[in-house]
Amino acid sequence: MPYPPQPRVPSGPRRRSLLASVAGGALLVGCSDGTGDSQEGTAGSPSLVERVRVRAARDSRGIVERYDAVLAAHPMLAERVGPLRAEAVRHVEAFGEKVTTASPTASGSASPSPSATVPATEKDALAQLAAAERALADRRAQALVDVPGELARLLASVAAAGAAHAYLLTEGAR
Repeated sequence: MPYPPQPRVPSGPRRRSLLASVAGGALLVGCSDGTGDSQEGTAGSPSLVERVRVRAARDSRGIVERYDAVLAAHPMLAERVGPLRAEAVRHVEAFGEKVTTASPTASGSASPSPSATVPATEKDALAQLAAAERALADRRAQALVDVPGELARLLASVAAAGAAHAYLLTEGAR
């Protein structure tokens, strides 16, 4: 004689309920309250947030300078590198700063940073740009865990864009 099936009465909350609660709680923690004080979240002080923002803007300006140096040394790369440079300029602006130099392809008079040395070949110049983008994306990904809300999301977005730039710069060289 077969045994009758046991009634299934959960002894506590179901696994799906727990996972949904945890996920919902994580989303609520990451959201701002809409009061505009997202800079004073639980993850960092305003001074830390401001330092990270200023550094991110400075790093973005440095990438723009590298793009300018490559474009000055290898003007034939303008079609390929120009749109990525324009995105890097938008990153500077997203962090609340302005880029003061014009694109060397637009004015011909922009002087790249003396610290940005450009390899003699286009392939090596692209590889150097890609390495700089990759390193910056990694630094930004590490920094975003220390800042709250909107700045963390902006850093994550710009880091992802930098990783995509590195991919695009190396993919065409293959």
